[in-house]
Order: sequence, then structure tokens, then C-alpha cells
Amino acid sequence: MTGQLTFDEIDDELPLHRATFVVVDLETTGGSSRQDTVTEIGAVKVRGGEVLGEFGTLVDPGREIPPMVVSITGITQAMVHGAPRFDSVLPAFLEFARDAVLVAHNAPFDVGFLRAECERLGVAWPKPAVLCTAKLARRVLGKDETPNHKLGTLARVLHARTTPVHRALDDARATVDVLHALLERLGPLGVRTVPELLEHLPDVTPQQRRNRGLADPLPHAPGVYLFRGPNEEVLYVGTASDLQRRVRQYFTAGERRARVKEMAGLAQRVDHVECAHPLEAEVRELRLLGAHQPRYNRRSKFPKRTWWVVLTEEAFPRLSIVRTARDGALGPFRSRTAAAAAVEALHAGGSLRRCTERIPARDQRGRPCALHELGRCAAPCAGLQGVEEYAPEVISVREVISGSPRWEPGGLLDRLRAELGRFSAEERFEDAAAARDRLAELVRALDRAQRWAALAAVPELVAARPDGSGGWQLAVVRHGRLAAAGNARRGVPPMPVVDALQAAAETVVPEPGPLRGAPADEVRVVHRWLTTGGTRLVRCAQPWSEPAGSAASWREWLERAAKARAPYPAAD
Repeated sequence: MTGQLTFDEIDDELPLHRATFVVVDLETTGGSSRQDTVTEIGAVKVRGGEVLGEFGTLVDPGREIPPMVVSITGITQAMVHGAPRFDSVLPAFLEFARDAVLVAHNAPFDVGFLRAECERLGVAWPKPAVLCTAKLARRVLGKDETPNHKLGTLARVLHARTTPVHRALDDARATVDVLHALLERLGPLGVRTVPELLEHLPDVTPQQRRNRGLADPLPHAPGVYLFRGPNEEVLYVGTASDLQRRVRQYFTAGERRARVKEMAGLAQRVDHVECAHPLEAEVRELRLLGAHQPRYNRRSKFPKRTWWVVLTEEAFPRLSIVRTARDGALGPFRSRTAAAAAVEALHAGGSLRRCTERIPARDQRGRPCALHELGRCAAPCAGLQGVEEYAPEVISVREVISGSPRWEPGGLLDRLRAELGRFSAEERFEDAAAARDRLAELVRALDRAQRWAALAAVPELVAARPDGSGGWQLAVVRHGRLAAAGNARRGVPPMPVVDALQAAAETVVPEPGPLRGAPADEVRVVHRWLTTGGTRLVRCAQPWSEPAGSAASWREWLERAAKARAPYPAAD
């Protein structure tokens, strides 16, 4: 048996008997990938009719399993007690399924859950080729052969060795037998390669088939691709570790998004930009999205559409939501709603005024509002609080936003946690849950903002990441932006390459604001690359350090909150 070919190495003529398939089945708490979670995963890896391995485990869903689901699957709360959470199972499964064609019966359901979990956990979806045995069965079997295309029916009609019983591994084994039986039917029809198999499904439009040749000129290299329409307009932008392989997938049944299938049919040409490594590809994609705003892309098209929370510049500062960043701002937030939630949390932990009128430093003539009667405001508008008495609250908010090392216990975040503890002690569980969620979202926003701001403050740093082949991927970062990217292949001295990259790197002029003018999405991908994958710092113009106070000291609390079985995390 030859070694497995990765999808980065194969060509369009990979025969079915040499292709690796991973057949997966999930059991869940319900049918919504956005609201429900996984209770069991089972997968079988096969090639050439031979089983190469199996993967299966129960999963703790972190919530109650509905009685109706228990009656169908037989998976009870006791069975998943002590089982791993899906955040620890998912990386192992993705490694198990790496470089394989992903197969499932009713694939949109199973793959939808996997994609949603990747998104929730911040894990990049590997974009495998996907085959749905339910759709394949509708294409291969006539109405006289099977009354329906349910897995149990197909297993019986096609004489599967395993009977599906709504348990993940057994159902995956049954799907393997169904897959092999269907593939045998396709042999006489001339379907002998993986691309031919994917194109055989009815979801491939004639326009997609016609345009498949658009991928032929592209190289087998990492980079960014741009689909162009009849008027040379950019329809869609994406990244790939193998440009030709990825673009070719848009013209197969593996592409299930209706809008993207429409785009693939409209395209007249595919341009590309080769990149040194995936970080450069991600950054170039973000910049091209912002420049062209392609109508078929849904994300990151408007990098400037962010929101910030700031303290106003007046005698009695208040919190305000603005579109333009300034020094000392909290953010960025993708929506005004998210920014408003942060403002509400900051207000809940202190007594900053909420009114919007400008209050002079002296001769206040207002009347106290209802918040004063509730103890939420000291009424500076009515002269009941002076500038000096008001200042400590302003300082507290500024320090918690900046992550000041002068932060001490008893500050704003501790007051919010104390409120949570009071609600739980009074058995006000709904209020406790709301307070927990409010505090957790604020801590996440602060932690993210402080990490990104610390990176953007560094004028220049050079980093290197192992490329897996004995060489290095190199990046020059200036104020959070990627200024240059390159490679030092195995056997090439890396430092001369570093010197050349620094000399040719883009000049970055910092602007006001925590991110020094860098787009939030670019800072996000650069920060992730720098802090994962064994990346090492080569040079740094000044020490790059993230604040240890404020949100950073709450990461352990966040982890416990996420894992807590109670409706709210216990207060310390």
C-alpha cells in the first residue's frame, strides 16, 4: 500500500481507489448548529476498500440533553458525564481527517456542525472536499430500488454489514458500506477519479462545469485568488495553500453555497497573487477585500466599519460610542450593539454618569435624575459631586481599559464580580447569569483590546515560524501591520533574508488610536500568527509586552466560567 497523498500533492486524476475518505457521523442535542452542541462523534478512515482507522468518542455538550433526543440516540446525561468537551475533541478529529475527502450522510448537517464549532473556537476550517452519500444515492439509485434515501433504508437495500442505530461510530460504519456500494455502481458510468465523483452529483451547475478550466493556469502554491466577472469586476476573493486545488473546488459538488456557485458560473477569469506563506495570503486577502468590496464575499469587506468606546473630554467625562479611534479608546467592536454592551458593563461596575448633556465644572444647575435615587449616580449635574470627587471613577475606567499595572483588587471588574456573588447568594439566578455574561464579555473585549494594542505599539518586530521542512517563514511587522514577508528555505542562512526583508519592508506611519491606524482584522491575524505555531521573535525595536493587570489576570476566571456546570460561575 502506497503512502497517502495529501490534497496539496494530488492532481485531477486521483483515482478513487487511491483516495482517502473519512466518513463521519455526529449525534447532537438538536438540529441547529448555532444553538445545539455535539454529544458524540464517530469517523472511519478508508482507502481502496480498506479501513485505515476509526475515531469515536462521547462528548460533553455542556448542557442538558433533551428527553426526545435521549429517546432517539440512547445517549443520556450520565453517559456524557466526564466525557471531553468538543473544544478538545475537534483538533484531534481535524488531524484524523486531514487531507481526506470528508463523507457524511446528509453532509450539510454534520459538516455544518463542524464548521460552526470551528468558528466558535477560532479554528480555521480546512475546507476539505465534501461528499454527501444521501445526494449520491439520489443520483445513483432509482425510485424502484429504494423507497427513500434515509441511512437505515439504504443500509438495508445495499446490504450494509452494520445497521445504523443513531450512534455515531455505528452509523459511520454503515455509511462506509453505503459509500462503497454506491461507488461500485458508478464504475460502469465512467466515474473513476475524485473530481469525476464530485462532478457527478446533481448540485454542479452547467456553468460550473463549463468554467472548470479557469483553474488550470493557477500554480500549486499558496496565495490569494480573485474571481473576475464579465466587466473585469472582482466578484470574490479568497486564500489558499494550493491555489489551483482550491479554485478547482469551486467547480465541483463540494461547493454547496448557492451564492458562491452562482459566482463560479459568472466568472470569466481567475487572477492570483502568490504569497510567501499563509500569513501574507491572509493579510493580502483582507486588503483586497477592503479595496474591491466584492459582492459575493460576506466578511471583512469594510475594515473601517468598527466602533469604539471612549471617555469624553470634559469636566465630568462620560462613556461615548464613536466610529473614529482615539488614544485610550476601548475596542474595536464589530457592531454598535457590542460596544453598547461594553458600555453597560462599565456602567454597572461604577458610577459614571449616563446623561449626555455637558456639565460645567462649576455652577451646575440641573436636577438629580432617577439614577441618583437608585444610587447609580452622584448627580454632578446638580452640584452634589465635584470634579475631584468624580475623578476616581474616571481613573478607574481608564485604568481598566488600558490594563494599567497600577490596577489593584477592588476595582471595577472586582465590583462586577461581587455583584455576581451577591445575586447568587440571594438565589437570583437569572440576574446572576446576566451578570456573569456581562462580565465575561467585558473581560474578553478588554483582553483582546489590550493584546492588540500592545502589538500595535511596537514600531517593528521580525518573527520566524518553522515551515515544517527545515526552513523558516519570516515576517516583518510594523505597528501591527505586515510590512514584509518571505522564506528562508532549508539550507539557506536566514539572517541575510531577514536583513533584506527589513530593508524592503513597507513604511508604516502610526496614527492615533490603540491600533495606531492598523485595520482590526489585520492586527487579529498577525497577532494570531505571532502567538501560535511555534513562532519566534528574531528582532524587536522595543520590548513587546502585554499588560498583566486588568483583563489578563481574569483569563483563568473566564476558563472556569466557560467550563462551569452551574448556571453561573462561582464567585471567589
